[in-house]
Amino acid sequence: MDIFSVIKLLGGLAFFLYGMTVMSDGLEKSSNGNLDKYFKSVTKNKLFALTFGAILTIAVQSSSAVTVMLVGLVNSGIMAFGDTIGILMGSNIGTTLTAWILSLAGIESDVIWIKLLKPANFAPIFALIGVIMMMASKKQKAQSTGNILLGFSILMSGMTFMSDAMEPLSEMPEFASLLTAFTNPFLAVIVGAAFTGIIQSSAASVAILQALSITGGVTYGMAIPIIMGQNIGTCVTAVLSSIGVNKNAKKVAVVHLSFNLLGTTICLIPFCILKYLVDIPALNESISPLMIAVAHSIFNVFTTLILLPFTKGLEAIANKLIPTEDTVEQMVVLDDRLLTVPALAVEESFAAVKDMCKISSKAFKKAARMLNAYDDERAEEVATLENKLDKYEDTLGTYMMKLTNIGVSEQDGKSTTLILHTIDDFERIGDHAINLVGVAKELYDKKKSFSEEANAEIEILNAAISELLDITSEAFSNNNLELAKSVEPLEQVIDKLIYTMKKNHINRLQSNNCTIKLGFAFSDMLTSYERTADHCSNIAVAIIEAANGTFEPHEYLDSVKGSSRTFERKYEEYNQKFIIERKK
Repeated sequence: MDIFSVIKLLGGLAFFLYGMTVMSDGLEKSSNGNLDKYFKSVTKNKLFALTFGAILTIAVQSSSAVTVMLVGLVNSGIMAFGDTIGILMGSNIGTTLTAWILSLAGIESDVIWIKLLKPANFAPIFALIGVIMMMASKKQKAQSTGNILLGFSILMSGMTFMSDAMEPLSEMPEFASLLTAFTNPFLAVIVGAAFTGIIQSSAASVAILQALSITGGVTYGMAIPIIMGQNIGTCVTAVLSSIGVNKNAKKVAVVHLSFNLLGTTICLIPFCILKYLVDIPALNESISPLMIAVAHSIFNVFTTLILLPFTKGLEAIANKLIPTEDTVEQMVVLDDRLLTVPALAVEESFAAVKDMCKISSKAFKKAARMLNAYDDERAEEVATLENKLDKYEDTLGTYMMKLTNIGVSEQDGKSTTLILHTIDDFERIGDHAINLVGVAKELYDKKKSFSEEANAEIEILNAAISELLDITSEAFSNNNLELAKSVEPLEQVIDKLIYTMKKNHINRLQSNNCTIKLGFAFSDMLTSYERTADHCSNIAVAIIEAANGTFEPHEYLDSVKGSSRTFERKYEEYNQKFIIERKK
C-alpha cells in the first residue's frame, strides 16, 4: 500500500460524503415542501415518531443531520423537546439502510441479473439516467429524481474507491498486527466512536468498516464493538450543534448522547461476558460487509426497542442534567441548522413572519387607542413591538438570502417569494404605529384634542382599519385566498373614508372649529391610516399572486377593480358598514 492508495481512500470518502449530500438535497426537494407538516403530525404517537425518524434518516442519509435539524426545531420553538425523542430513536434505525446497500459490493456471481446488483455495475447506469433527467427535463420533480440517482451513484463510486484502496492491506503483516489491538472491546468502542466523531457520519464510518472487512482481517469480535462505538461517535455533531442554543434545544443533544451511551452499555456488558467467559469460535471468524450490515441493524433495532418504553426516563435525565428552564422566547429564532432542510427553514421563516403579522396589527391598534388617551407605558410597549419588527425584517432578509442560495423546491420557492414580498409591509405598519404614537404624544403635551365630530369620525375609521388588519392577518396566517380577496374592497372604502374626513376637516378649519396646528396632527394621523391600509392591500395581493405563481400586483388590482363582481359586492358591503357623512 502506497501514497496513491491513501489518496484513493480519501477521495473515495469525499465521493461518499458528497454523494450523500446530493441525495439528501434531491430527496428533500422531491418532498414538495411537506416535510414540516410531517414533523408536526407524527410526534403524537411514539411508533409514528419512530417510523418517521427512520424514514427521514433514510431520506437525508444521516442520523447526525436529523439530530441537528431537531436541535434547530426546538431552538426555534417549532417543536417541544419531549416530542423529538421518538424521532431520535427512529433515526438510529434509518441510518442502517446505507450499510445494507453497501453490502451488495461483496456479491459475486456469473449470473447477469445478480451482477447488476453490485454497486460497481449499477452505479454508472444510475448516473447516466440521473444526468439525462437533470438535463432533459424542465420539471423540478424529474430534476430532483435525477439528483437522487446521481447522488446515489457518486456514493456507490466512493464506496468502490475505498474498497479498492484497502485491498492491498490484506497482504500487509503490519496491518494484521494493528488489528489485534481491536480485540479489546473497550478499545474498539473508543476507536469506533473517535473515528465517527472525526468524520461526523456514522454511515461513512460503517462504509469504511465494510470496505476494510473485504480484506478478510476484520473479525466479528472486532467489528461488533466498533459498531457500538460508531453510534456514540455520531452524537458529536449534535453536541457541537447545541452550542449557543437555548436549554431545551441542548436537551435534544443530551437525549441523543444518553440514548446511545445506554444502548452501548446494555449491549457491551453481555458481549464482554460472553467473549471472556464463553468460547465462541464465531467471534474469531472474518466478518463480511453483509454481516456488518446485519450486526449494525440488530444492534440499533434492539437498543431502540429496549429503550422505547423509557422515553420519559430519557427526558428526565436531560431535565436533570440541564435543570433550568429557559424563559419563553419573545421572538421566533431563525436557526441556521434548519437550512440543511429548506422545507423546515421555510416553515420556520413563515412562523417568524406570522409573528410579524400579529405584532404589526397589535402595535397599530394599541397606538390608535392612544390618540385621545396617551400613556407613556403604552407608548413604550408600541416602541418595543416596532423594534421587534425591525429585527425580524433584518434577520428574515438575511435568512431568505441564505435559503435561496442553497436552493428550494418549487412550492417552497413560492413561499420564500411571498415572505420577501411581505416582510417590508409588516415592518412599515409598525413604523406607522410609531407615527400615531407621535401624534398622540403631541396632543397630550400641548393639552389639545380633536373636536367631538373629528373623534366620532376617527372611531369609525378605527373600526374599519381594525377589521382590515384582522382580515389581513388571518388571510396571511392561514393562506386564505377568499379573505385575501376581501382586503382590497375594504381598503378602497378606507380610502373613501379618509378622503371624506379630509374634506370635513377643511370645512372645520374654514368655520374656525379647528386650528392649523391640530390640522397638521390630523393630517399626519390620516396619512398613517392610509399607508397602513395600502400595506394591507400589498400583503393581500402578494398572497393571491403567490397562489397564482405570478407577481404582477398592478395588473391584478386593475383587473379586480374593473370587472370583478366579488369586488363590487364586498365594496358595497363595507361601504354600507362604515359610513362618514360629507359635511357641507
